Amino acid sequence: MCLITFAYKSHPKYKFILAANRDEFYARPTAVAHWWEDYPEILGGRDLEALGTWMTIHKNGRFAAVTNYRDIKNIKAEARSRGDLPVNFLLGTDRPTIYSREVHKEGSKYNGFNLICMDQELTHVSNYDDEVHLLDPGIYGLSNAVLDTPWPKVERAKRAFSILIQQSFELDQLIEMMQDGETADDDQLPETGLDYEREKALSAMCIKTPDYGTCCSTAITIDYDGNVKFLERSYPVGNRKDQAVSFSFQIER
Repeated sequence: MCLITFAYKSHPKYKFILAANRDEFYARPTAVAHWWEDYPEILGGRDLEALGTWMTIHKNGRFAAVTNYRDIKNIKAEARSRGDLPVNFLLGTDRPTIYSREVHKEGSKYNGFNLICMDQELTHVSNYDDEVHLLDPGIYGLSNAVLDTPWPKVERAKRAFSILIQQSFELDQLIEMMQDGETADDDQLPETGLDYEREKALSAMCIKTPDYGTCCSTAITIDYDGNVKFLERSYPVGNRKDQAVSFSFQIER
């Protein structure tokens, strides 16, 4: 998952609203969002190579999502899979603050990551940040740097998201919003160690290159009564099909 924008306790109807894009190499095998057979109370897409996930939610309302932190000069070949971080949170009982502090202690065992975890509180942790952040109500953006780093696509997503959720909206409108393919102006491109062509292509909210890009978009709402709506749209890249899956459920207390 490489671009997430979300609102937390800042909407009159919804406790949590999220719109996100998962960017990946098209050749990496992936299962679309579903209730997992081995953990039937977990809903989310799944990486079929390492069996982790980029975003997932439990029937009890625990939610987690991970993005990579882009630091191509410091990739560890033997690092633990970052996709385990959301799964381990959902399978445990620790509050987000406690779990995130433990993850931070173990951060050097992973390649660069950002992790957001939520139950009755919402946290952000990164192994490129000095501390765990307990998030206040507000609107946030996350890509492949630490939370709210003002990359053009993060700022663009937050602006569009903020406008959209001020009015009556549907999940498919959040998905459509995330399909914005406009790239950043050259003087606004971040410098992350990529060549110009790659940096330019990856500056779009929705990335399209011959071998890598946005594979799916996800939209989630959770209202104050615990009603969850989840929509994922997959795009026809690699062996993936153009399809959408949706789920609705009541959080089990």
